[in-house]
Amino acid sequence: MKRPARGRLAAGVLATTAALTLTACGGGTGAGDGGAGGPVDAPDPDEAVELHIAWWGNDQRAAIMAEAIDLFEEKHPNITVVEEPVGAPDDLFNRLATDFASGTAPDVFALGGAKPQEYGAAGALLDLATVSEQLPTDAYPEFTLTNAMVDGTLYGLPTGGNAIGVLLNPSLFEAAGVDLPEPGWAWEDLVRIANDISAGSDGGIVGLDLRVQDALGTYVAQYTETGIYDWDGRLAVDAATIQQWYDMELELVEGGGLPDPSVIVEHWNVTPDLSLFGTGRAAMTFAYSNQIGAYQAGTGADVEIVAPPTSTDVAGVAVLPSQFWAIAAGSEHPAEAAMLVDWLLNQPEAAEIVLADRGLPFNPETLEVVEPLLAPADAQAAAYLAEVLEVGVVAPPQPAGGAILNELTQRVESDILFGRVSSAEGAQAWVDELSAALAD
Repeated sequence: MKRPARGRLAAGVLATTAALTLTACGGGTGAGDGGAGGPVDAPDPDEAVELHIAWWGNDQRAAIMAEAIDLFEEKHPNITVVEEPVGAPDDLFNRLATDFASGTAPDVFALGGAKPQEYGAAGALLDLATVSEQLPTDAYPEFTLTNAMVDGTLYGLPTGGNAIGVLLNPSLFEAAGVDLPEPGWAWEDLVRIANDISAGSDGGIVGLDLRVQDALGTYVAQYTETGIYDWDGRLAVDAATIQQWYDMELELVEGGGLPDPSVIVEHWNVTPDLSLFGTGRAAMTFAYSNQIGAYQAGTGADVEIVAPPTSTDVAGVAVLPSQFWAIAAGSEHPAEAAMLVDWLLNQPEAAEIVLADRGLPFNPETLEVVEPLLAPADAQAAAYLAEVLEVGVVAPPQPAGGAILNELTQRVESDILFGRVSSAEGAQAWVDELSAALAD
């Protein structure tokens, strides 16, 4: 293994769409022309191969990956893997845009959100059917592959699954003299509980630490059949429902359940260990189930996860792939790249190292290896996912154009909370802008 990464990130970052358009000019297809749909050439164990792999995450994830990749290299001494970690998802996506434009994309990389579909539709990703000998995919439930399918072609494999829930810090509930929420609680209960915790706590503690992008999709899915989008890639929610959400935020700010808007904005995109909840300054937060341990580490208390409130008869929660591993269509070593992905996702020895770092594995055989080894926080996440699978929804993939969702939702939230627009005006602007992006 080679460390650190190559360090060849260009100073300027091109727009992703433009960069991917240049992919066909930037690097050829892989051996055996796998990008064109034919099977790739079988790997040669005597050929010296160098692979580059990129992902986002913290130092702990980098250490996990290093251990897993070291073992892969031991088993395949002809393969050297160069690691290229970055801190945040957007850091990786911006970098990939530049790398694809210049024909220097890593062989294997992590993608999330709408990226597998965007990159797949642009011809930037390897059709995994071409490496089925090295990377079998038949063990994965169909719903776990939806976000990486384009016109029936699979371009990525999910690293694992998670679901949105509400994390609770019971010690802060107890200190404020507030009972934990009952199963089947409603959004009205969330508002009341958050306000009561802030009122009953010593200074510096609030009821709710909110990142709107972690909660809005679940809220909307309780009022629509499919969530924010429909299966045709169009917007499925109206402005009235979005306004309901922002009105609830205003009620929470006025009642003290949420902190001052300046604090909300400041903590939009911080890591769990820097969040209000993760530093013991908030009693509740919305988070993905695989983040329980990360949030718990800084609280100094046990953390519990419960289903989000609902004021309808629909849970609105979906089990979602946390990330996907994908292979560049222009990789010079697609078979070896597929072997690396197979190692990280499907092989027991690697599973014992990776565990639930990127969500609980969707491959049942891998999950069987991982479950007995889980730390208490991850075991709690596994139990929660089992509950969600019983009552949750199957969400359509985020369509092309949906990548603006988080930024748009935060921007509108800021405009409303700081009084620059009304909740009705902000909600309509949200619908108009997202609809236009999906139509492009």
